Amino acid sequence: MTSAIREINVRSRYIIGPLLGALALVYFGYHVVQGDRGLITWIQKSQQIESANIELAALRTRYKELNHRASMLRPESLDLDLLDERVRIVLNKIRNDEVILFNK
Repeated sequence: MTSAIREINVRSRYIIGPLLGALALVYFGYHVVQGDRGLITWIQKSQQIESANIELAALRTRYKELNHRASMLRPESLDLDLLDERVRIVLNKIRNDEVILFNK
């Protein structure tokens, strides 16, 4: 019986090192994939950045359109058609001889 225990002690010394190494590899491997800075998080952040860039491009386009419309309302470059359109929208008024068409 003592020889069996002695044999287990001798073999366990050779098993503990590789077992701890394997456990360390599993631990670090898990965190490389699932951790706060892992591959899955990196992919998700990349997708969020891509969607934010698309939204930014749309907002920049909208900004340019609004900036152009605002520049046409400045006194030095006043567009009378745009001014007439804005007055009608804001005041909700039309002339008696006009017909209103609604867009769907």
